[in-house]
Amino acid sequence: MSSVFEVRGGNRLKGDIIPQGAKNEALQIISAVLLTAEKVTINNIPDILDVNLLIELLGDIGVKVNRITRASCEFQADDIDFDFLESAEFKKKSGRLRGSVMMAGPLLARFGKAYIPKPGGDKIGRRRLDTHVIGFEKLGANFHYDTDDNYFRLETSGGLKGTYMLLDEPSVTGTANIVMAAVLAHGTTTIYNAACEPYLQQLCKMLNSMGAKISGVGSNMLVIEGVTILKGCTHAMLPDMIEIGSFIGLAAMTQSEITIKNAGVQHLGIIPEKFRSLGIQMEIKGDDIYIPQQDSYEIQTFIDGSILTISDHPWPGFTPDLLSIVLVVATQAKGSVMIHQKMFESRLFFVDKLIDMGAQIILCDPHRAAVIGLGRQHKLRGITMSSPDIRAGVALLIAALSAEGKSTIHNIDQIDRGYQYIDERLRNLGADIKRV
Repeated sequence: MSSVFEVRGGNRLKGDIIPQGAKNEALQIISAVLLTAEKVTINNIPDILDVNLLIELLGDIGVKVNRITRASCEFQADDIDFDFLESAEFKKKSGRLRGSVMMAGPLLARFGKAYIPKPGGDKIGRRRLDTHVIGFEKLGANFHYDTDDNYFRLETSGGLKGTYMLLDEPSVTGTANIVMAAVLAHGTTTIYNAACEPYLQQLCKMLNSMGAKISGVGSNMLVIEGVTILKGCTHAMLPDMIEIGSFIGLAAMTQSEITIKNAGVQHLGIIPEKFRSLGIQMEIKGDDIYIPQQDSYEIQTFIDGSILTISDHPWPGFTPDLLSIVLVVATQAKGSVMIHQKMFESRLFFVDKLIDMGAQIILCDPHRAAVIGLGRQHKLRGITMSSPDIRAGVALLIAALSAEGKSTIHNIDQIDRGYQYIDERLRNLGADIKRV
């Protein structure tokens, strides 16, 4: 696959776009098929690198995979190959994908052992596995770390046992992994300070449809009564809220009229309001979001007139995955905003590329950037750049689509990890973008 986008900016886009299935939900849901020997059908699967790699990995360990369409797949985990799980090939392949850690909870619950390689994924600072491992230990698993090959081994003798635990952080993947382990544990598990993102709610909904007994879904306290066996099910994923936020930002930056179809509006939480605080107009029409063409948009201030701060926070707060998009959109607004990225210490390091394009941004420290909106007085200019992670990559792509001249974006495999056929879908709206 080619790894360069050539973009000529300045086109006003127009039309409808349908968001893909949610990437962050997919990695949890697809791992959950390991909890049963029965057939599980999953719909609205995003056709992206990270998800396809996880599906390939499940096939490698013996899961029967039947691709019905690009977006629908049947799984049956009735014959797992544990020899492959201990192989060098598994270590190498799963190490490329952070989502592979989500296989540990189901494997531990159903088979009493699991293996976790040192995870891959975005280079956005430290992303700890402590919440996962400590949760498994509290359920009765033994944990061994092989320093020679950065490999975690988890096992249990006599099965997992329900318990009370207070998580040190409301980690989405950590909560999901512990939930998947606890559904087949003996007794009752209570998880306090649990994550409550829509994707986690979707996982709990799916597990309950398989016969699990999870209560408190949508709150920060989950109570799970262990069962002995789970059955198959059919599950459809939500639209990807990060894509939806990206398209809202894209419309504003390129002064475009775009309708985001089937946006799952009731699951978006505070996202539309955060973009409205940047002055972006939008209209909710049923389950669609209509963004009219806007020549300019002005960042609001706080009620006392002080400069707006937008920061990330666990759900129902603002997702960290959209801060990169908010930052780039603010560069062409009227007014100023402080972007405070609390969770990851390297996610703002792409702003040097925006500064090279002509944006006025002060990087205060690894977590905070002050953006002085130019109000379109000076257009961004096209440059050659590289995508450091999925979300920064799309933020730079949005900047390139609004800039004067030609931009070249390298390392677009990072973008492909999270956004399906993004160049093709943007061309359908009138964007001048090609893969070379």
